[in-house]
Amino acid sequence: MIERILIKQNLSFENVELNFGRGLSVFTGVSGAGKSVLMGSIMAVLGLKDSEAKLIEADVSHKFNLEEFGLESEEINTFKLFRDKTTRYFINSQAVSKKNLASIAKEHVKYLSAKEINEFENDRFLNLLDSLQAKKDAKFNEILSEFRLKFDEFSQISRELKKIIDEEKRVEELKEFASFEINKIESVSPKIGEFDELMELKKRLSKKDKILEAWNRAEQIFNFEQAVVDALNISDIDSSFFEEAMNELRVARENLNMDELEDVDIEGVLDRIEAINSLVRRYGGEEEALQTLKTRKAELARYENISFEKSELERKFKQNEAAVNALADKIGQARAANLKELEALINSFLKELYMSEISLKINSKTLDAAGRDEVNLSLNETALKNLSSGELNRLRLAFIASESKITGGGEGVIILDEIDANLSGKEAMSIANVLLNLAKFYQIFAISHQPQLSSKADSHFLVEKRGETSNVRELKNEERVSELARMISGERITDEALNFARQLLVV
Repeated sequence: MIERILIKQNLSFENVELNFGRGLSVFTGVSGAGKSVLMGSIMAVLGLKDSEAKLIEADVSHKFNLEEFGLESEEINTFKLFRDKTTRYFINSQAVSKKNLASIAKEHVKYLSAKEINEFENDRFLNLLDSLQAKKDAKFNEILSEFRLKFDEFSQISRELKKIIDEEKRVEELKEFASFEINKIESVSPKIGEFDELMELKKRLSKKDKILEAWNRAEQIFNFEQAVVDALNISDIDSSFFEEAMNELRVARENLNMDELEDVDIEGVLDRIEAINSLVRRYGGEEEALQTLKTRKAELARYENISFEKSELERKFKQNEAAVNALADKIGQARAANLKELEALINSFLKELYMSEISLKINSKTLDAAGRDEVNLSLNETALKNLSSGELNRLRLAFIASESKITGGGEGVIILDEIDANLSGKEAMSIANVLLNLAKFYQIFAISHQPQLSSKADSHFLVEKRGETSNVRELKNEERVSELARMISGERITDEALNFARQLLVV
């Protein structure tokens, strides 16, 4: 429910703040007063229209699904449009794109002026037919649940079977590739950490001659060892530090163990380094290469057994296909049995709205998560897209009313832009009566030029223009009588118009 709207600097509206309640709210006023601008502002802050306003805010009490858009929800969500050089949109002070804003708002708001036909999507007809059957058969919802579960399993098997059929078409190529990688890795047989060890060995080998040459020159220090000790002693200097240093030098020389490098096959080491390095470059490391080896062996084993796997999947496919089709048939039969009841209900509302009857027909379509049924609607053999805006919106109204009657509920906001335009008094009253029923479930905003609809409003707002400025105020008691009388007789209000207005408010 939209609880509050604030508009600043939108064409002739300087500063407007309105609070709304539940039920039917009607906006009236002379042509050009700004009713459409006001309604457009409500649409704009929800991302459903453009606006030149400086600022629009709307407080909406509804639990929106904001998490999927990365937004946090509040108990009362504040929608905001702010226009400076560009127009920016916010929900609860969090920036949001206009596209996402519109997606969020459409969950809660129905705009019956735009020539949309989303009320007549197949899933919505099927949901109503299913709801009618569920009222007659308490176990029908269990059948629907079982069908959805079986269809999910069937879809998964279908995807797996398609994948394996695609693989089968190129299985020889896949087997050849897997075998190539297995042979490549196994021919090297790397060990984890081997590459680093070999590189260290290569480093030592490359320095072997220089190390030996350097130590040969350094050997001369030992020839002068005793001379140094004698010099220290005769100088009354403790020679232990020098003797310890010389001992450590001997240990370091002995630990060089250069003899172990004598038998190393240098060419073999270099070849091994190159072989392992090729695996490292291809797979990222020895461990990754070994994991790839394991994976490719598993794949090769699977390719060898692909025929068996395919046969098993085909068996499951046929088994599940039969079960899903049986459930789809049962659901389809129930829907067909309820089609005339749904058609009659919609037509009862269309009759109230002084419109021709529609006819519904179920055709078969490709099986999907909703079954195999497709509901087609026709109105005097006229396609929906060829209906006038007035006809289409009254048809939408009849569908929403039927939906509310079947489900026993409804939620959200319905915005109507002159749905009673160019209609007779009795036609306008019929629309008012339908809206009164819907107003038990929905919050409804309607622009009207007809006294019949306006007289049934829970809240009646007058949009008027004084000079260049428009404002809006809620009418009470005699103010409503005067406005209804103006709508009846024009600017020159007659006693007859006043009496008729009072009668409309009483009825």
